[in-house]
Amino acid sequence: MRKPTPPATAAPFAGPVVVVGSAPKSHKPIGLDATYRIISVNASQLALQSWDIDAPDITLMGYNEIEGTNTSAVEVRRVLAGKRTGALYVLAWRHGRERLEAGLKAIGYGCNEAHIVDRYQRIALLHKVSGRLNLELDAETKCSNGIIAVLFALYNGATAVIISGINPHSAGHVYNGVNLARKHVRMDAETLARLVSLGYPIYTADPQVSEEIGLPLWQGDDHVDSKTKIASERVRT
Repeated sequence: MRKPTPPATAAPFAGPVVVVGSAPKSHKPIGLDATYRIISVNASQLALQSWDIDAPDITLMGYNEIEGTNTSAVEVRRVLAGKRTGALYVLAWRHGRERLEAGLKAIGYGCNEAHIVDRYQRIALLHKVSGRLNLELDAETKCSNGIIAVLFALYNGATAVIISGINPHSAGHVYNGVNLARKHVRMDAETLARLVSLGYPIYTADPQVSEEIGLPLWQGDDHVDSKTKIASERVRT
């Protein structure tokens, strides 16, 4: 049996990567330009409209968003109708590519390429980047898809990862007014703290998040510590 490997981009990132989450408050990172790559999570690309960006480079999406009937999944599909992304990575999808493509067509969501990431690849990603083995046996011990996107960016060579709209302590989503409680709060906070302690170049564009969980506030690419860049460069080797 083949050993699972983390999900990879076609080519490694060569600069900063912005991971946009769906928390109600997010901020455009200082210095954002065409050299940055943008990863959205589920329907968080809605926040990009105020940044004058049409589509993210990459989207990570949970399997339930494609066909799920709960409030969050229904809202995700409503927001994504008629939109597109560059590369789509669907997490833990179990029904084959044909059914996935049919689901995307039903939503009206386009992409240049679609990838299926299974549970074992998620586990391998967390283990490779953080050194932690997490079998994801229940919701409380799983990372959110936003944190998986951070790990994905680091694994694929980001020189810095700037999170915007990711706050483990917040409730609600930018794309709906239902104010749903967030899952994975403890695991997300612990994983971010561990990544910072390991020297990875992780920042936030949101002042409130910087104050609440201690992530450094992004001040622009020229402020990145060279030691943290080296930490990021070594992870995919």
